[in-house]
Amino acid sequence: MCGIVGYTGSKDADSILVAGLRRLEYRGYDSAGLAAVQDGVIEVRKQAGRVQVLEDLLRQQPIRAANGVSHTRWATHGPANDVNAHPHVGGRAGKRSVAVVHNGVVENHAALRRELEAEGFVFRSQTDTEVVAHLMARELERGDAPMDALLRVLPRLEGTYGLAMVMADRPGELLGARLGSPLVVGVGEGEHFLASDPVAIAQHTANVAFLQDGEVVRLTPRDFEIHHRERGLITPRIDRIDWKPDAVELGGHAHYMLKEIREQPDTVLNACRGRLVRAEGSSRLGGLNMTAQQLRRVRRVVFAACGTSWHAALVGEYLIERLAHLPVEVEYASEFRYRNAPLDDRTLVFVLSQSGETADTLGALREARRLGHRTLGIVNTVSSTIARESDGGVYLHAGPEVGVASTKAFSAQVAVLTLLALHLGRLRGLSFAGGTAILEALEAVPSLIGEALKSEPEIERAAERIAQAQSVLYLGRDIHYPVALEGALKLKEISYIHAEGYPTAEMKHGPIALIDPQTPSVFVAPRGPLHAKTLSNIEEVRARRGPVVSVGVAGDEELARLSDAVLTIPDAPEVVQPLLTVVPLQLLAYHVARIKGCDIDKPRNLAKSVTVE
Repeated sequence: MCGIVGYTGSKDADSILVAGLRRLEYRGYDSAGLAAVQDGVIEVRKQAGRVQVLEDLLRQQPIRAANGVSHTRWATHGPANDVNAHPHVGGRAGKRSVAVVHNGVVENHAALRRELEAEGFVFRSQTDTEVVAHLMARELERGDAPMDALLRVLPRLEGTYGLAMVMADRPGELLGARLGSPLVVGVGEGEHFLASDPVAIAQHTANVAFLQDGEVVRLTPRDFEIHHRERGLITPRIDRIDWKPDAVELGGHAHYMLKEIREQPDTVLNACRGRLVRAEGSSRLGGLNMTAQQLRRVRRVVFAACGTSWHAALVGEYLIERLAHLPVEVEYASEFRYRNAPLDDRTLVFVLSQSGETADTLGALREARRLGHRTLGIVNTVSSTIARESDGGVYLHAGPEVGVASTKAFSAQVAVLTLLALHLGRLRGLSFAGGTAILEALEAVPSLIGEALKSEPEIERAAERIAQAQSVLYLGRDIHYPVALEGALKLKEISYIHAEGYPTAEMKHGPIALIDPQTPSVFVAPRGPLHAKTLSNIEEVRARRGPVVSVGVAGDEELARLSDAVLTIPDAPEVVQPLLTVVPLQLLAYHVARIKGCDIDKPRNLAKSVTVE
């Protein structure tokens, strides 16, 4: 969600901190700020708005310091304004003894605020974070060393946090703490970094140490040390991040979303690379850490996910039930941990998350494991919390996804779920010939997505129609229903047009009341066993003078006759069609938002990785 960057070394901290925030802009935010220790005084610059506004402020009021912390805030407690922006300072009578930035939520902040106010601390913001700054200042007043003070403060906080802070009387020192909100240490030579995402510091170092829940870190230019709140000093594990800093550059594209849509041929290729086993007509997913005998024993699969990942999981449900004849349930991760769902010892649980840090999904993972169920992760980010805490799983290998509206991660998840369905199917009666046909279909998908991307000019023309609408229906049958949901979500996320997805046949059970000349319907209608029924549903919309935009196979004359616009894809076996039909819908949402002048890579109220419940 929010972004944190910290630095201590010998260079100008402000330029490093602001550049790091720039790389975290994709996460979603509404204000930005930084604090640095200049000549023993904490200087703070913060303002509502984009990082560019902060840069302009720093040009007018520069800070010359070699250590500091910075933050992009996504409002939770209090509106987005200059006062509520991070960092927040702590101290009595206007004294600035500590400056804190924070991701997460302090659930007991109201009680802590009353306690501190009774002791004379004055609050200036509506945020939960300011209580952390004052609690820390109070402990420092008592003469505690900063690390000891922090270890006394953390048990008072209920909720989640990723914290970074600087102290006025400790130049060159940073402190950080993690519980439920990610933090990573960047290891340099004569300098160290702290960030909520390694992308913020990738241009400075490839060596990182990921903090675990319950850990705190103290950094100086020369070294760093990590303590666990209960177990004391620990030896950190140093990893190397495996992608280049230029992987998050626009590369000539107008927006990250467009870049990532166009990267999907490579996305699917990388998701499948090394996992197709021709000799067996199956797939290889070694990260599951389960034998064939263990997988055959599974009698039920549960997916827990949020948003786009939930839609990908729905595609997985159709595929696994069709190919492996295993019952599958798809749960909202935000509900799963509270439902007390009846799961037996032959249930296999998967959690899906692009970032591997989604709070609701992580909560579902921990609940499933608490109940004793084997729980596997399908994630994109190596060394993420879900990747570390799950019993096994599959990496997507999609590369960094910067656009807030997920696109290539969906395709990677669907590709991996197709591999999983194939693998489970071959263990449960799917024939060698059937498995081989699926392998061949997957091998063809990257080039077929390339063909689908060529329909962008006709998609732009259709976008002109959709951009005038106040509401849009997205409709798909069977395996295409989740794609309709995903298409509607993309339109909502970045163009702010109301859109809803439904199974096509459900239209006549209520939503048909919305059909009129001003309400377009978008049908996901490639050729398949239910194609004739979909055409009949389109006739129902046309009879009520509703505009129709369809996603269908090039050369489908009947579909073209019934539609005001057809977004064409190449023909392909039904099992891989979701990887093709989603592409025009992503581009449609993109071009509608472009026409409307929306901020495509930074849509309002959204964050890339939601680390609060």
